[in-house]
Amino acid sequence: MNNRPSHNSTVSDEIGKSTSELVAKVPQVTLLFWIIKILATTLGETGGDAVTMSWLGETTAQAKGTGYLIGTAIFGIIFIAVVLVQIKARKFHPFLYWLTIVATTTVGTTLADYCDRSLGIGYTGGSAILLTCVLASLLIWRWSTGSISIETVNTPKVEIFYWVTIMFSQTLGTALGDWVADTNDMGYLGAAGIFGGLLLITALLYYLTSASRVILFWAAFVLTRPLGAVVGDFLDKPHAQGGLALSRYTASLSLLVVIVALILLFRQKPASKAH
Repeated sequence: MNNRPSHNSTVSDEIGKSTSELVAKVPQVTLLFWIIKILATTLGETGGDAVTMSWLGETTAQAKGTGYLIGTAIFGIIFIAVVLVQIKARKFHPFLYWLTIVATTTVGTTLADYCDRSLGIGYTGGSAILLTCVLASLLIWRWSTGSISIETVNTPKVEIFYWVTIMFSQTLGTALGDWVADTNDMGYLGAAGIFGGLLLITALLYYLTSASRVILFWAAFVLTRPLGAVVGDFLDKPHAQGGLALSRYTASLSLLVVIVALILLFRQKPASKAH
């Protein structure tokens, strides 16, 4: 009897091995995942503001009106670069994954501010446009691949959809945070309470109902962004606006240190399936 593996079996094994390597590039979704995600979105807010508002002076008397656009271009280039590196990686690298997440939050911050303020669309208009972008990204992803489940993120094509959708969701979250905190006079802490409450409801739906895990994941992913955005604004905005008036550079560095410490202290395992 011939015990040697067939050619088709060998090919299947290689394909399975390749798919496993691709899938393993994302972390398991645990409580630690969501904690780092919120910290990363807060860092994206303070970091984006540090560049556009502090460094480029967009909120000063010397503002030229191009700070948000320049900031978006800078972070957009960084976003594209790290996404390409993430896609080419053969296994899960915690620092690379979270660097990519932070890149989506910083470009999301500056892009949302550019749409809301420089283009004069306003928070309501900006949020509506960005919500359309998120839904369009998910629909095209679903139409192109047959599923938007994060368990299908196992090829470069699907991974591109994954990161583009995340980038739009981060941008939408920034606009939603500003809309609730500023337009509706809720203040940063009030807005944080609203988005924190919505996250709690999402968690309860996850544990107590059979609601779609895919929808709940993306709902939580979007909601963590405005929560991080309003917390970031609370840290660095002036006292007159309800903030703590901390240095944007100091706040960003402190958040970065905490994120790095969590990654080093608590080992994240790659997902056996993508999320």
